[in-house]
Amino acid sequence: MTIAQNIADINTQLQGTQAHLIAVTKTKPVSDLEQAYQAGCKVFGENKVQEMVSKWEVLPKDIQWHLIGHLQSNKVKYIAPFVSLIHSVDSFKLLQEINKQAIKNERVIDCLLQIYIAQEDTKFGLSEEEAIELLESSELKELQNIRLVGLMGMASNTDNQEQIRAEFKSLKQLFDRITSTYQLPNTAWKEISMGMSGDFLIAAEEGSTLVRVGSAIFGHR
Repeated sequence: MTIAQNIADINTQLQGTQAHLIAVTKTKPVSDLEQAYQAGCKVFGENKVQEMVSKWEVLPKDIQWHLIGHLQSNKVKYIAPFVSLIHSVDSFKLLQEINKQAIKNERVIDCLLQIYIAQEDTKFGLSEEEAIELLESSELKELQNIRLVGLMGMASNTDNQEQIRAEFKSLKQLFDRITSTYQLPNTAWKEISMGMSGDFLIAAEEGSTLVRVGSAIFGHR
């Protein structure tokens, strides 16, 4: 199957759900991204800032770039001019830095709070309590150049589909609670980023709006 066929196949599978495809392009050569772009895919997810910047520089400017990997505060300035959505906000300090760099670039940057939903120790993210604490912080209102638009989570790396489904369900329930409670000037709740190549269909069934798919499009490296 070609990259274009894989994208068409995934989009067919997502029909009837709210989920939109993000092509995860980390470690992939620009030629692969060009094929995906020609196939109509214009939302790319990258894990590393440096790689994202170098690809942004050479690819068409109507591509939306999503930063989906762990983000260090000192790297925000490199993507602030162009990033469409940062999925991986896991601290208030990081949110403050994104706001600061957004002001310098005279833009508002959309962000997701990364929530820790997996039953393993390798994932970044906020606990439910930490997310609520952040949303209730009086300082949050001062950040006028960020917009919180949703939540992101990664399920456990397991073959147990019921566990994966339960973790996605818990993120959707938290999203529903947060969106009904915290309507702030700098929030516009609409996105739940969950689901990757191995579990994107379960995620879509559980209410994901953004699925992050790499190997199912580009193959394994």
